[in-house]
Amino acid sequence: MDLEIAAPAYELQRVVRTILFADLVESCQLAEADEEGTAARWRSLRMTIETRIVPGHRGRLVRTEGDGLMIVFEEALTAARCALDIQRICRLGSATQGGGEPLMLRESLHETDLLADERDVYGRGVNLAARLYNLAGPGEIVISERMRDRLSGSYDEQIEDLGECHLRHLANPVHAYRLGGPGPRPLIEPGCACAPHLRPSIAVIPFAARVIQPGHEALGEILADEVIGTLSRSDEIKVISRLSTTALRGRGTSARETAALLGTRYILSGAYRTTSDRLLLAAELADAVEDRVLWAQTLDDRIGSIVLGESDLSTRLLQEIGAVIISHELDRARSHSLQTLESSTLLLSAIALMHRDVYDEFTRAGQMLEVLSERARRQSAPHAWLAKWHVLGFKNGWTADRKAAALAGLDCARRALDADSQSSLALAVEGFVQTHLLKQLDVGEDCYARALEVNPNDSLAWLLKGTLHAFKGEGDEAVAATGHALSLSPLDPMRNFYESLRATAALSAGDYAHAIQLAQHALRGGPNNTSTLRAMAIAQSELGLLDDARATVARVLAIDPTLTVRSYLERQPSEGFETGRIWSAALARAGLPLK
Repeated sequence: MDLEIAAPAYELQRVVRTILFADLVESCQLAEADEEGTAARWRSLRMTIETRIVPGHRGRLVRTEGDGLMIVFEEALTAARCALDIQRICRLGSATQGGGEPLMLRESLHETDLLADERDVYGRGVNLAARLYNLAGPGEIVISERMRDRLSGSYDEQIEDLGECHLRHLANPVHAYRLGGPGPRPLIEPGCACAPHLRPSIAVIPFAARVIQPGHEALGEILADEVIGTLSRSDEIKVISRLSTTALRGRGTSARETAALLGTRYILSGAYRTTSDRLLLAAELADAVEDRVLWAQTLDDRIGSIVLGESDLSTRLLQEIGAVIISHELDRARSHSLQTLESSTLLLSAIALMHRDVYDEFTRAGQMLEVLSERARRQSAPHAWLAKWHVLGFKNGWTADRKAAALAGLDCARRALDADSQSSLALAVEGFVQTHLLKQLDVGEDCYARALEVNPNDSLAWLLKGTLHAFKGEGDEAVAATGHALSLSPLDPMRNFYESLRATAALSAGDYAHAIQLAQHALRGGPNNTSTLRAMAIAQSELGLLDDARATVARVLAIDPTLTVRSYLERQPSEGFETGRIWSAALARAGLPLK
């Protein structure tokens, strides 16, 4: 008899559905220990799911394969409720069962386009949903990124970002999330799973001795300790511990091998020799991932100064490598699409670009921070920097809507604090929004105080606190706070921003000559910074250097032709203080239009 393949009895339709996979954990071990008892308990649990829970959430059971279930829903929210109810009934059952291991399920949820008929569903999305539950531990639910988006606003507090996860037989990693919290034995530990790294890392290898005089053998370690200690104060880079790097001294490993051992991208190493009373250090910075040297230079100083801790060699070294790292990260950011960039590159590059006072670069920085805040929703820093970005957009005159900027900035600051209520960066940036967009200086001052309670070494909080003192005319406090901020910021992609605000502090103290000097130095790194130029014009005007002041104001107007004395005051937190009157009058003398 000839056998023929029967024609399908049901018509295929392309639809969007949410798929739930549920799998009994350790079914083989359970059956091995108690075959009949496990079969009876699983049959009872499955019947409860099939006849009560699934129909109650308008789901359709498509497959039952031994110890697994596949259920399809028309709506994502009802699918999530069903998955959570299944876990609740399992927990209830384990509490009431007498003897034997409790039955626990792992589940996955994914919304996808697929082909469906009255009996089954088909498509690549089904395969992804089936793979996802391999990331779930007993009693857990893992969901896809698309599913997370559908549940946004409904289960935000119960969704944990697991980051980019690799699944068997899938070429690319997928972004996964956990719904409802971790189970008793999570495959991915809470808080540490695949979280994006937001800071580039550096390892400082103790400098090797070449030709030295007796008694100078420890100088390389002294210098390395100083560099590590100073770098460790920076929030922009992660420093590998001294204990880890000392073990690699003298081993002759390549940069790439060192990176694999220490989990770092940048390697600072070198060799020194001593002659008479001087030390000569040949240092180099390498990109360990690319296995190439980015920078090499020879520096020297008096041995006595190094031993007494009075040397500026480590400071010079840090300024050099800081500039190189930032430049290298920016080059990488410009040559790759945002989606493929590492999170640390996105953050460091965005911070640098948003402080360069070039509109196109500022816009690019905002795009980077938007991508990063989506990628790392549960981390505070991207939201905090995006809040600051909104403030700078208004201060630079790139948005005239103060209210919209304030709402956006406050929303980002609150998201940052929701992610980490003890983030000194988030607290400082909330103060920045309150001070500059809402002109609530008392609220801003309280935010800065709380930031410094959390972290007394937060350089940005000290800087913004000092600037607030400057607006109020408290010059001595402003100079002290901004100077301390700069000392706490050894590797900073926005150093010119710090120097610009130090110039404002000097204005408040009436030290106009120093304000001009600071402004000129800040302009080397940010020649288009209108805030810096305004500070310099004010100082020049107050010193009677009106020709210089008019030339500086002309530079300001070439960048921001809409600026007037009135709009300047509207943007400034100093508007209600004597400083606002003095500074606006100085700008008017320098030729800034009144209206």
